[in-house]
Amino acid sequence: MGGGKLHADEFDIDVSGVRRLIAAQFPQWADLPLERIESAGTANAMFRLGGAMTVRLPRVEGAAGDVEKEHRWLPRLAPSLPVAVPVPLVRGVPDEGYPWPWAVYRWLDGETPVVGHITDPGLLAKDLAEFVAALRRIDPENGPASYRSETLTARDATTRAAIEELRAVVDADAATAAWEAALNAPEWPGPAVWIHADLQPGNVLIADGRLSAVIDFGCLGLGDPAVDLIAAWYLLPPEARDVFRSALERDDAAWERGRGWALSIALDELRYYQDTNPVMASIARRVIHAVLTGS
Repeated sequence: MGGGKLHADEFDIDVSGVRRLIAAQFPQWADLPLERIESAGTANAMFRLGGAMTVRLPRVEGAAGDVEKEHRWLPRLAPSLPVAVPVPLVRGVPDEGYPWPWAVYRWLDGETPVVGHITDPGLLAKDLAEFVAALRRIDPENGPASYRSETLTARDATTRAAIEELRAVVDADAATAAWEAALNAPEWPGPAVWIHADLQPGNVLIADGRLSAVIDFGCLGLGDPAVDLIAAWYLLPPEARDVFRSALERDDAAWERGRGWALSIALDELRYYQDTNPVMASIARRVIHAVLTGS
């Protein structure tokens, strides 16, 4: 069903296939303009439908469960959050050769941030902190475990393997030292809380330099709040990280775990995408450098 593949097991998805799905299941929208959206996201193929909707289709089977999760939880979380999040409109079912559930959402305006080209990083840092704090305050009862609900210790073997595999392109000794410092930080002592768990450039939108929306909640669930501190290295320049940390009142242990999460995720992404997704690989390299050098 086209488009460049990011995963070996990715399903081919193109405009003509999506148009057939829409015509078969939501014929009221069959004549609306449809165009593919190029995005940094890797779990879903995205298309703009008309002027007010987005169609998202999982690229791989592992992302298919995100459709049900977002439709169930986003309407419950949205009223408590300070910025827009995706509004699910309808769910599609496997059809026309496409094998998984898919969905149509309301279109959200904004652009993805580029570190180094943000008008006022301090304001964005405060906006991100407000979002993270608001999400954490929501009642966690019956919430699912986050995709990143494990402890850092559970990621030790894969993170060390990534460091070794990337020895030619990263400072392996510095990465190992930073990773071991994160492992030695005290674990989160409280109950699991709501976390987005993937606050990266492709998953937030800004307008006029301010956070306008947070998107792609595929990793959403309950976990250690330190996971959402990855935003400090993925989305903010050095001078804004202290603003973010102060606004959230995170202690040294949480900050060290957040640093470890950012390093581990970026190493995984660089290893996985270095030959298939130049944008993701570039972001991962920048994050690794920021974690290791503070820049």
